[in-house]
Amino acid sequence: MKSYTINEINDVLKGELIGHTTQQITGPEHLKKATKNQITFIGSSKYIKHWITSESCVVVINDNLILEPKENCVIIKVKNADLAMAKILELFNPSPPVFDKNIHSTAIIHETAIIGNNCKIGAHCYVGKDVILGNGVTLYPNVCVFDETIIGDFTVVWSGTVIRERCIIGNHCIFHTNVSIGADGFGYRPSEDGRGLVKIPQIGNVIIGHYVEIGANSCVDRAKFSSTIIGDGCKIDNLVQIAHNSIMGRSCIMAGHSGLAGSVTLGDGVIIGGSASIKDHTTIHSGATVGAGSGVVGDVPAGQTVLGYPAQEARGMLKQWVTMRKLCNKS
Repeated sequence: MKSYTINEINDVLKGELIGHTTQQITGPEHLKKATKNQITFIGSSKYIKHWITSESCVVVINDNLILEPKENCVIIKVKNADLAMAKILELFNPSPPVFDKNIHSTAIIHETAIIGNNCKIGAHCYVGKDVILGNGVTLYPNVCVFDETIIGDFTVVWSGTVIRERCIIGNHCIFHTNVSIGADGFGYRPSEDGRGLVKIPQIGNVIIGHYVEIGANSCVDRAKFSSTIIGDGCKIDNLVQIAHNSIMGRSCIMAGHSGLAGSVTLGDGVIIGGSASIKDHTTIHSGATVGAGSGVVGDVPAGQTVLGYPAQEARGMLKQWVTMRKLCNKS
């Protein structure tokens, strides 16, 4: 079990120490659940009341908050407790699963594939024709990478993920379990006789930038032609759908169960809340936010927050909801 002294903890955080403790710190925990050997965090004044009953010996707080010290306990003041928490979680992060061999004997690797230095390829993986894996790529067991795909340095692909042919993946990406990259886009048209549907071939690919993370069971579909593009630094939650020919700028966030229809464009730093849906051929400009559960049917200006179904500017929609509640109470 990992453990650290308070000074070793603060060497990482570089905060202001208030108080003293002799306890070894064995891990982080929620404020109300923490034991005497655990570190906890307060980023908002509404949680200060729980410090009185908390058993934690160390609390990290925003430097604009005031907290009463306790015996054999330490307060560490930092600029941002959430970012400090990320550093502590990294400190206590367990090691990843162990590979007994860098390339398992049951992995199938095409003779034309190029495998970089220090790659790890788990049991029952498939690496297809003319695939290129950069240095330090990790494919956990049961990953499939199909023909002519390129994966950049130090990307990690967890079990069950399928990366279809001709996709291009950047460096330092993380794909969690059962991600689908490059499946056919959803394209059909009524047949000439009106008695069925004609599948529209999807001959494009997917291009994913550097430092992109995609959650479990999410799908990024290949383009009908050209490319579906995910920009550098985007973070995508579990169970997210990104349809063919969509383009995401840099550092966008999509929460769980949200989805982009075909040919949606997101600028840089766009935030899409959980279960939000975005209509095809819509543009959401840089810095905009779409509230959870919203349905966007038209373009959203840069920096604007929209809510509701159909989504509208947040303040106007909130006023509508208040008015509707008042009318309902009168009736």
